[in-house]
Amino acid sequence: MEERLPFEQLLRNNAADAALLIGNGINRYNNDNGTNSWEALLAQIANSCAPGMATAPAGTSITEFYDVLDLKSKADRNDLQAQFCKLMSNWSPAEQHERIAGWAARHRVPILTTNYDELLSRASGGVFQRTTTERFTDYYPWECFYAPQLLTAPCEGFGIWHVNGMERYHRSVRLGLTHYMGSVHRARGWIYGGNERRLFNGRNKADWLGAHTWLHIFFYKPLIIFGLGLAENEVFLRWLLIERAKYFRKFPAREKPSWYIYSHDKNDPAEQGKLFFLESVGVTCVQVADYDQIYACPAWRH
Repeated sequence: MEERLPFEQLLRNNAADAALLIGNGINRYNNDNGTNSWEALLAQIANSCAPGMATAPAGTSITEFYDVLDLKSKADRNDLQAQFCKLMSNWSPAEQHERIAGWAARHRVPILTTNYDELLSRASGGVFQRTTTERFTDYYPWECFYAPQLLTAPCEGFGIWHVNGMERYHRSVRLGLTHYMGSVHRARGWIYGGNERRLFNGRNKADWLGAHTWLHIFFYKPLIIFGLGLAENEVFLRWLLIERAKYFRKFPAREKPSWYIYSHDKNDPAEQGKLFFLESVGVTCVQVADYDQIYACPAWRH
């Protein structure tokens, strides 16, 4: 079994080749009022379109809750997405955004984020870029990223890539289960599509249909994952981790490690099952004592 490294040592050992996969935890760290979170924004939208339904009841995932709000709202779905993005517009980067984005820029490490906001981009001085002008749709701007300079290939240097959509294109923002299923459908076509440029064809790693998108980083870089709950409602990412494991099983010489950094939550009855799932798809789970050990880690300064 692989030796379990402390988070600080893990960062130092993998700075030359890793990619970071970051969730909303980076926004919520040291944010006592909890405003910089998806749940807080969703509650504001709920109050405006379905009074009395501020939170998802037990047994309903947060993604399903958004779809319920969409059904109850008289507004167009795109209007709800636009409202969601507008509510993020006054957020500002914090120290942890600057620390982590600065480390990634110095080490030429790509960042994948499930966040829609531009806090990491603003903290790093990133400029909006695209690897290609082919097949663009603002519903899935997966070839778009923020970086100080243009990258012709996603894995070649530092850039910030938005997995679940970006504030710049409100129709790209994945909020409901229906949205996530759309992402699965799109990615599945590139991974398994019936032509020679599908991922599982395996002939030319640089020429598959997702080679100019963040998906290339996901399948071809070691991943350091933190700030993500990765609960059952994260159906898109959990499905992608399954496909990543299947890909490595078919092409074992291409296998890359991944680590999930988490702080134990004694009040989460689903934590054990989540860790079981992650270990089963090849993700090493690394426990830290608290969130300071992630976001205030000394290694970010180097």
